[in-house]
Amino acid sequence: MTDDIVDRIAEVTPGLDALRRRRPITREQLQASFDALFRPVSVQHASQAERELIAAFATGLAGADDPTALFYADRAEAADPERAAVVRAELAGAAATGPFGAYTEAGLQGESTDGLRYAPDATATDALGGRLAAALAHAHLLVLRPREASAADLGRLLDAGWTPDGIVTVSQLVSFLAFQQRVVTGLRVLAAAGLATATTATTDPTAASTEEEAA
Repeated sequence: MTDDIVDRIAEVTPGLDALRRRRPITREQLQASFDALFRPVSVQHASQAERELIAAFATGLAGADDPTALFYADRAEAADPERAAVVRAELAGAAATGPFGAYTEAGLQGESTDGLRYAPDATATDALGGRLAAALAHAHLLVLRPREASAADLGRLLDAGWTPDGIVTVSQLVSFLAFQQRVVTGLRVLAAAGLATATTATTDPTAASTEEEAA
């Protein structure tokens, strides 16, 4: 079995390993994305601590007991214990079920739904720093209200001190983490239901990947 991050979080079994081996490119790309974002060549535009703290917040929106959230919470604690504690406190009031938000397109407004809006208060902003506080608010937007994202939101990141390259990194982090979290959840559901072994018994090479469907 390989030793990658999804395997570690999902506590991969031999059955799940065999399932993942049916789509080696998907598996390799997930790990390569993690390496690029969390073991980067340069942290000029987003520090290692910022990456870890944003990851802990973005994944923690699914709930503190989510396996992926626990993994990144531990990494954030190791990288920056003081600000990790603030992130944990912020999650208590930021977690919500989504996505939701307002559609602007004609014909879709009737499908708009409302939900929690989040922005760190002055105390949290002072503890986190303006850059990180803005990044957490943006992560909350992308995870729970992606339909409302606009140029004005990017402007708020620029105003907080993020460079265009840093903003791209934040967006890539949130996008990658959402996909990784769904893959881990799907794999754990398969394992808990005892379906991984049955799935790997399928010999049809054209069968759809259960890992990709779960994601």
